[in-house]
Amino acid sequence: MQSGARIGSLFGIPLYIHSSWLLILALFTIAKGVAWQETYNWGGAIPFVAGFISSLLLFVSVVLHELGHSLTAQTQGIKVNSITLFLFGGVAAIDRESKTPGQAFQVAIAGPAVSFALFVLLSLLVSILPSGSTPAGVLLGNLATINLVLCLFNLIPGLPLDGGQVLKAAIWKATGDRFKAVRWAAQSGVFLGTGAIAFGLFVALTVPGFTGGFWMALIGWFILQNANNYGRITRLQELLINTPVSEAMTRQFRVVDGQMTIREFTDRYLLSELYDGQSQHQPYFAASNGRYRGAIDPQDLRTIERSRWEMQTLETIAHPISELVTLRETATVLDAILQLERSQLRELTILTPADAVAGVVDRAGIVQTIAQKTGLAIPKAEVERIKTEARYPENFPLVAIAKSIPLDS
Repeated sequence: MQSGARIGSLFGIPLYIHSSWLLILALFTIAKGVAWQETYNWGGAIPFVAGFISSLLLFVSVVLHELGHSLTAQTQGIKVNSITLFLFGGVAAIDRESKTPGQAFQVAIAGPAVSFALFVLLSLLVSILPSGSTPAGVLLGNLATINLVLCLFNLIPGLPLDGGQVLKAAIWKATGDRFKAVRWAAQSGVFLGTGAIAFGLFVALTVPGFTGGFWMALIGWFILQNANNYGRITRLQELLINTPVSEAMTRQFRVVDGQMTIREFTDRYLLSELYDGQSQHQPYFAASNGRYRGAIDPQDLRTIERSRWEMQTLETIAHPISELVTLRETATVLDAILQLERSQLRELTILTPADAVAGVVDRAGIVQTIAQKTGLAIPKAEVERIKTEARYPENFPLVAIAKSIPLDS
């Protein structure tokens, strides 16, 4: 989550506030102000000013909690893109997951550990104050309680909560299978989220005047949605790792005679296919004497004088296979996505074990293959757009998903 207004940065990590956080700021301020006015009989604006300060301190506590995760992730070489505060707390957006279950546990537990440390520190400060009913004492005591709640709530064992991440790390360690660990932790989150929705609605509908049940149901909905997202992303990650690139590549390429002149090649292939309405992105490979001489890039023809087209052969302008960005048939779709991203090419050449051209793979082929395996329908017009623009659909962030996979998986 990186939407919202940027308000600064901490340790080089951009800090954002989502508009939904303003709602919790207002509700928390009013609720605390009313409660403290009745409890301590504070006059004037004091209880509401204290409520507002308490809301800001809640903001600080959540940021420190997320910094615990973020700084621990950074020690593992993981880039932290942002920290965002929103209705249900905060979230740190990181590039990828930890490489080992031990490292995953460290990142997961760091946030609750910070919250618990703040609870202990603040409780000690409250204990040495002369009176706990002063605004300062109430604020510190309230902040200590907030941090304890942050710690305990986040340790509930279900994704997307920190306790779910801890559970994932434990299952990963026990089974050696990260994907199984995520699936189990996500299912735990689905169970907890569904239970919170059901119980919250039951309480809200059966206890007159009690609105906390609706809030519990809303939190349950948030947990349920994000747990399901974890499951879907994990499914995609598994597909990227386990799907061979040969399933996504196309064999629709032409092998042309390398001794053919440029003029003959242009007339026989480029112009005829243009008139026939065929794809202008079809790959060409030149071969002669039973060997591949390289790939032909029609764009290269623009740099050659027309007077030389009648004499110069294709093999003289072919890009040798050894100089192309290639992958083996044994590579995975994950390899193809990462290589396309690194090279910023439109397509990659796929080679057989004997260094012959087996096919080519592009982003359209990758999207079609993954969509087919997940039961999604991609319109033909969208496929053509992907092929033409060499860009994945915005609602199909395969590059981000691929990069989030630990390299040792």
